[in-house]
Amino acid sequence: MLQSNGQKKFQRTIEDFTCEHCGEFVKGTGYTNHCPKCLWSKHVDKNPGDRAEACCGMMEPTRLEGTTPHYRIVHRCVRCKMKRKNDIAKNDSNEAIIALATKAAHTRM
Repeated sequence: MLQSNGQKKFQRTIEDFTCEHCGEFVKGTGYTNHCPKCLWSKHVDKNPGDRAEACCGMMEPTRLEGTTPHYRIVHRCVRCKMKRKNDIAKNDSNEAIIALATKAAHTRM
């Protein structure tokens, strides 16, 4: 199905996975796009949920953007450098979110 701009709509894909960065087993909900423990993701989609991206590089969480309660994680692919923004999830580690915010703040100094 296509949106009015010609892009594919979100495809819900329910998948469990083991995080390739920290080894955490993650139970997918169909909206899960990163590890809730370390916040890393994997570059597998061209359009959300399609699993059509051949890169398959790891996506590093580089910074947070937004304001409470609508924070987004900015991920950057370590292989192709593509950037993507993902909403934080209810089950994301508060410690990992704080660490990412602190890291990004120190990087800007």
